[in-house]
Amino acid sequence: MLRSTRTPAYPSDRWLPASVRALRGYSLRTFGADALAGVTVGLVALPLAMAFAISSGMTPQAGLYCAVATGFIVSALGGSNVQIGGPTGAFVVVVSGIIAEHGVDGLFMCTMMAGVLLVIMGLTGTGTAVRFIPRPVVIGFTNGIALVIASTQIKDVLGIQLPEPVPGELVPRMAMLIANAGSLSMETAVVGAGVLGLIILWNRMVPSVPGYVVALVAGTALVTVAGLPVDTIGTRFGGIPSGLPALHVPQFRPELILTLLSPTLTIAMLGAIESLMSAVVADKMTGTRHNSNVELFAQGIANIASPLVGGLPATGAIARTATNIRSGGRTPVAGMIHAGVLLVILLVAAPLASSIPMTVLAAILLVVAYNMGEWGEIPELWRQGWTDRIVWIVTFALTVLADLTVAVEAGMILAALLFIRRVSSTTTVSRVTRDYVERGRAHILQDKPIPDYLTILRIHGPFLFGATDKLTDLIPRAQELAPIVVLRLRNMTAIDATGLRAIQDFADALRRADRTLLLCGALAQPARLMSQSEFHRHVGAENILPNVEAALKRAEAIWHSRQAPAHPVPV
Repeated sequence: MLRSTRTPAYPSDRWLPASVRALRGYSLRTFGADALAGVTVGLVALPLAMAFAISSGMTPQAGLYCAVATGFIVSALGGSNVQIGGPTGAFVVVVSGIIAEHGVDGLFMCTMMAGVLLVIMGLTGTGTAVRFIPRPVVIGFTNGIALVIASTQIKDVLGIQLPEPVPGELVPRMAMLIANAGSLSMETAVVGAGVLGLIILWNRMVPSVPGYVVALVAGTALVTVAGLPVDTIGTRFGGIPSGLPALHVPQFRPELILTLLSPTLTIAMLGAIESLMSAVVADKMTGTRHNSNVELFAQGIANIASPLVGGLPATGAIARTATNIRSGGRTPVAGMIHAGVLLVILLVAAPLASSIPMTVLAAILLVVAYNMGEWGEIPELWRQGWTDRIVWIVTFALTVLADLTVAVEAGMILAALLFIRRVSSTTTVSRVTRDYVERGRAHILQDKPIPDYLTILRIHGPFLFGATDKLTDLIPRAQELAPIVVLRLRNMTAIDATGLRAIQDFADALRRADRTLLLCGALAQPARLMSQSEFHRHVGAENILPNVEAALKRAEAIWHSRQAPAHPVPV
């Protein structure tokens, strides 16, 4: 199997937080960039933290308390340079279900127990086990969560009055919304639609300034100045108290441990998956590499601490992490400053939050739900064969119609069964003939010199979910590879959507590093899946070769074309 040879610059750094490593060579210029990014992310996190808390059935300040405490801890103790921690949309469905069934004390128990599990995962090095979750399962429950979150915001965006209790399931909730559509508030709907359109247009036209912040200010100002009869944080919750949250240890009820075990595992699993997914996205954007186990340890400590201030479960936030990077954040100091900005707002400007309309927060959350859905992944999965389609359909449907725990469990069981089938189908018994021997000569490297401008890598065995890190670990080192890279697939017996995505990411990273990737020798099943998914779009059809002999000739032609002097322009 392909293996990374990367070794840390400092062996003793294995368990050091990224914040400690970042202090080496830290400069005033770096601090300036971190400070600007931290302020920007803090302003973006303000409406999101409140919106997530409200949608989960908590008060808006619970989201802010969580964002301050967990945001600081994740940045101070985590394994990523630019990860931003806090409440996220992925937890909304889970948290609201726990509160409805077990109350706020049950939520706090689940959160702290999940934090302990995350700490154990980090300390024992089992954090990397998260990679064994196949991509169709991840995409399926992400799509499902996004749809469920969006459905919970329709009421506040349109100002529809619903009788209590509002159903937690999607279908009954939509039926209730349709039945009560006559109570729609035209003023609320117009403001919500306007804010929604403003965010979409602003993010496209002025991406350097976060549309969430602009929409929050503009929507609040419009409702306040015009005196519109629109529901606000003040009218629904009585405002947000100024000052620091009171520290208290949540009530621990031993009789609920077994009952809460399933939602606890869901929070821990979801927190691990989303934080590591966010860290991987950050690695691709910055060209760095995070430490998964240190990151999970920090996420665990953050979730143990959050209930102490009355906060929600937390994890790495992909949107805020990306905003941090685009705003110039370079080290964990930016994340700590983001938490400080939210704390200052709590201490100084909390009364102003009372005027924020609920429809504005709901419109912001609709955009967040759409963005977290990864809808562009569905067509790619659909092209990759019926096995991945089935896993995605089952996970998505159960997330929407049942709950996240059942969805992931069913998706994993189905993926494991299909994994066994896929691997077993690659086992063959065949007779060796003279033609077979002659065809194999083109794949042999013994008599073929490897030039300096070429790096040859090979994948040996099934390249399925759980094995892809062997290749993705090389992405941060793309600059260290030769100008032309050949990936030999002759001994890669099978591949799935997760493995194919890893090769796509590797190809994209090489292209950004001005390298060329050639693929050669793919067997029947991998070649068929690559063809179905139109993989040639990532490397070019001319760079997918039948054997290593053809790949060497193609590499030589590319190299000579690069070395050829440009023809002088006639005068």
